[in-house]
Amino acid sequence: MKITKHIGQLVTNALEELGLESGIDVHLEHPTGLSHGDYSTNVAMVLFKNQDKFSNPRDLARAITENIEDNNHFIEKIEIAGPGFINFTLSGAFLLGEMASLIENKATAGKTKNRGKKAVVEYSSPNIAKPFTIGHLRSTIIGDSVANLLEETGYEVFRDNHLGDWGTQFGKQIYALKNLGEGSLEANIEKISKSENPVKELVKLYVDFHKLAEDKPEMEDEARAIFKALEDGDQEARDLWQKCIDWSFVEFDRIYSRLGVEFTENNGRGYGESYFEDKMDVIVKELESQQGKNTQISYEEGENGAMLVNFPEKSKLPPMMILKSDGATLYATRDLATDKWRLEKYGQDTLIINEVGAEQSLYFRQLFAIESALGWVKEDQRIHVGHGMYRFKDGKMSTRKGNVIWLEDVLDEAVSKASKIAGEERSISADSLEKIAFGALKWSDLKRSSHLDVTFDWDEIMTMNGNSGPYMQYTYVRSQSILKKVKNLDITNPSDILNSLKSYSKNLGSYQMGESEKELLRNLYIYFEVVEKAAEEFSPHYLTTYLFNLAQVFNKFYGNHKVVGADEGKEVEQFRVALVIATSMLIKKGLGLLGIEVVDKM
Repeated sequence: MKITKHIGQLVTNALEELGLESGIDVHLEHPTGLSHGDYSTNVAMVLFKNQDKFSNPRDLARAITENIEDNNHFIEKIEIAGPGFINFTLSGAFLLGEMASLIENKATAGKTKNRGKKAVVEYSSPNIAKPFTIGHLRSTIIGDSVANLLEETGYEVFRDNHLGDWGTQFGKQIYALKNLGEGSLEANIEKISKSENPVKELVKLYVDFHKLAEDKPEMEDEARAIFKALEDGDQEARDLWQKCIDWSFVEFDRIYSRLGVEFTENNGRGYGESYFEDKMDVIVKELESQQGKNTQISYEEGENGAMLVNFPEKSKLPPMMILKSDGATLYATRDLATDKWRLEKYGQDTLIINEVGAEQSLYFRQLFAIESALGWVKEDQRIHVGHGMYRFKDGKMSTRKGNVIWLEDVLDEAVSKASKIAGEERSISADSLEKIAFGALKWSDLKRSSHLDVTFDWDEIMTMNGNSGPYMQYTYVRSQSILKKVKNLDITNPSDILNSLKSYSKNLGSYQMGESEKELLRNLYIYFEVVEKAAEEFSPHYLTTYLFNLAQVFNKFYGNHKVVGADEGKEVEQFRVALVIATSMLIKKGLGLLGIEVVDKM
């Protein structure tokens, strides 16, 4: 951000004046309390041990501050704190200018930093013919938000849904379609085709297969043979596989539509694993060609006839299987083919992000190590955003045993609970109720660091008090109720608002801002900084933390100050109206980056 660079340069200039190290990176951070200013640096303490001109860090800090010249007057005061921290408080004029710019640009972040860069964000990725469970919700929510953040900071983002539409499970599913359920393939097809939720019928067959296979292990061999036939192009197997895909999308499309989640690739469906079926031989040949040449990996046959990639001992990575003993492919084969294709399609410098459960960390370390060894990617070009698990009293979920929590049931329950907290206002639309419900689910997930496990708790998710989606949406509704009462200012006209701020700024010295007004004003300008950090670290929780704090500060401001009809006069009223406008803009825009829509009433 420009003010961060400005302060950093002022400190660097001061160090040069003192004849101290000029190549140091001046680290700035926000103090925990506003009484310590807006920015703080420990540069004096860092440099003190490498010089002999000053007897202690505070003296060095004092000398640095005495040599700072702020010709732009962005800084109101500079203070020394503790053992040698230098604290900077920004001027009211600067902060007002930042708020005016925010309003004028409609809270749109500058996109120059990452303009021209590309990123593939892979998320959600449910399995065909398996339930879309609450377990898929985290990847869907987090991945969508990460994609939004990258896009907001300038990336061209390709949103991919890497569906699990290939693998041995389809041998089992096809076996079940032909032999279980209604007793015949034709009867099963008719029943599933007429079902409102075809996936639930497919899952019943899948569960039945595993129950029976416990006593008849030969069924597993038959299923593997069916999948091999599918890989080899058997027409019947291919036709039944395609039916499973089409049936599954009846549910997938409905859920994505409700959640407001979209994908850009392959006409919005995403490139499933099967798309890369004919692109895997190239990967195997490339690995074979590295034998004896590549010091980072080796490709060789394991004891059971499977083909493995081995890593150097110092990496502490176990071998990764690429082909099974029967020549069948695995997830790793398909994922390598996927990434090679992506780099060829989108560009060799494309950032590739997988939003997948944290339990897959080792797998992705192996995958990235292979891609690096093959020279496909550079450091930090492959990212695994790993999420923790949802926790329930009954433990983990299993499709094989059938004890799953269907996501659509969770969405319906969320809407039911949202109707109870929305108030007695009966004119709230069904669309608004869904926005409240799904906003609550998304906020509850995104307010934590993604890698942490989440205990699913309806009371926490749906509360109107504290750190929750409904609290954030209600704060926005409150801001809009204030603005509806404004009569002497055209709040839809940025020029009118900016002119009122200019008038207020000229008379800034004649009005002493209240503490909550200062606090709100000083919180507004760091929004873009937070968005950049959240995008750079693929961590939406930075934005939720900021927005929740902003909402708290706004509500304190609202409780302490009269906005419309302010006793202090018209200019103060218009200044406070501008504060409300800017805050509401940031809440709406910030929630949007999290995939949460605002509502008009609650």
